[in-house]
Amino acid sequence: MKLTQIRNATLVLEYAGKKFLIDPMLAEKEAWDGFAGSARPHLRNPMVALPVAVKDLLTVDAVILTHTHTDHWDEAAQQAIPKDMLIYTQDEKDAALLRSQGFLNIRVLKEENHFVDGMTIYKTDGQHGSNELYADAQWGELLGDACGLVFTHHDEKTLYIAGDTVWVKPYAKNLQRFKPEIVVLNTGYAVNDLYGPIIMGKEDTLRTLKMLPNATVVASHMESINHCLLTRAELREFTLEHGIEDKVLIPADGETMAF
Repeated sequence: MKLTQIRNATLVLEYAGKKFLIDPMLAEKEAWDGFAGSARPHLRNPMVALPVAVKDLLTVDAVILTHTHTDHWDEAAQQAIPKDMLIYTQDEKDAALLRSQGFLNIRVLKEENHFVDGMTIYKTDGQHGSNELYADAQWGELLGDACGLVFTHHDEKTLYIAGDTVWVKPYAKNLQRFKPEIVVLNTGYAVNDLYGPIIMGKEDTLRTLKMLPNATVVASHMESINHCLLTRAELREFTLEHGIEDKVLIPADGETMAF
């Protein structure tokens, strides 16, 4: 497989002969306001430019959306992606939103999605913030659901893209169930003013490797959005301190990794 870190949570995955664009945020640098109610709202998003031309991201077999927050599915993506592109969503609610935006070829992910060539994509659960956040009706509704993805194929390593989640039981159970060789973590440590982190941070790389010592962790969702506070440099220092620098990849925007 080949996995390219584009920007934020946007990835291009080549897996078992298929090519996927995942969670496209395609706006130009500083196109929209920072997220209110979160860290550093005065900063405009995205904080960095796309490392590749938009047109080069559209030669894919399908788009997969783990959810439809602006930093995973922005207006620029909605304008650039062809209306007949095959797009997978996590649930019918997100599918209805895309249909209202004019998209014509939407499929809702099942728990297990089997393809004729032997590839399977599993939809996994996570939690986009703490229990306290979800007990707050306003924030719980705003953050909503966000899925993860597990890709399996007999000729490929198992890949787990955890998505926008903090460390919760479903995440740990997914590690135990699938035993992925590659784990993509959204480790930017995005912080809500009232309820703290809403995605993972540096400690979660170590916790993951304690559960799966032979896995490789790929750090994504970093240095692109106002409320993401963990930097690549800080994460790199953390991995060196704990002796896991060879097990945690911290790709630059535009970097491709082969596994």
